[in-house]
Amino acid sequence: MSRWDAETWAPSPVATSDHAALEVTVPRDVPLGGLRAMTVRRTLPNRSRTTIGPWCFIDHYGPDDVAESGGMSVPPHPHTGLQTVSWLFEGEIHHHDSTGAQATVAPGSINLMNAGAGISHSEVSTSDGLLHGVQLWLVLPESLRHEPAFFVAEQVPEHPREGGSLRVFLGSLEGISSGVPLAWPGVGAEFSLNPEGTMILSVDPTHEHAVLLDAGSITVNAHALEAHELGYTATGERQIELTNTSHTPARGLLLGGQPFEEEFVMWWNFIGRSHEEIQAFRDQWQESLTGEPGRFGNLTHMPPLPAPEMPGVRLKARNRR
Repeated sequence: MSRWDAETWAPSPVATSDHAALEVTVPRDVPLGGLRAMTVRRTLPNRSRTTIGPWCFIDHYGPDDVAESGGMSVPPHPHTGLQTVSWLFEGEIHHHDSTGAQATVAPGSINLMNAGAGISHSEVSTSDGLLHGVQLWLVLPESLRHEPAFFVAEQVPEHPREGGSLRVFLGSLEGISSGVPLAWPGVGAEFSLNPEGTMILSVDPTHEHAVLLDAGSITVNAHALEAHELGYTATGERQIELTNTSHTPARGLLLGGQPFEEEFVMWWNFIGRSHEEIQAFRDQWQESLTGEPGRFGNLTHMPPLPAPEMPGVRLKARNRR
């Protein structure tokens, strides 16, 4: 959905005697979508952390009045080596990709696209009113990163729980399974907290987790987290306790998974394993704009987004730190 920008905010660790440190990242604003850019809040990747489980990218946007902002209008652009997940709180987005798949993303439905060895897609908001949601990427492991592309859309049920409610859109949590297959062990869920409500979630202690707070003020294992911030907790935790510290509802996402240990190169909309591979992806995309579509297919309903120039230095492989 958006390009990788190397500049990041450094997270700040917060610690108490009762719980492990919560690493808090404050978002930075990034323009998205070319000439009619909308602004998103980015918290991953950041200076200290490239991945949280398989999650490698978090953009959070809205609520924006589409009539005033123009909404989302992201031209056709390429991806490799990753999965995209679109999750909305309000509004609608039309997805169209080079496999021929088209779908409308709506609140409560998961839209997962596996880029595999190469795909292109566009995302355009389709209705007036508010647009509000999150765009997420998951890095694909070496064993699956060349798999054919596919697209999935499902409605995710809401499960009432003590202190609020839970929607599990990827993986499993608290005995609730999304039914959507994952390329790497992990979980993605939306939680809603009642005013002053507390929800205790049992999690896999071999996994790392993060909470992205969409609205409200909460504590995560007794550490404060404000709206739009990302709070990270390392492996070893068996429970994550979410407490709404306000008199109004709070909402956010819990993301996590088994630490992703494979090294990879991430630049613009591509994930690969070397500088040379990223260069080849960029060259093939640029060639597809005027010649044969190649691995990225062909979407003609909007002018495609050209790739930026490669940096003047060699791209380095990254791991989860």
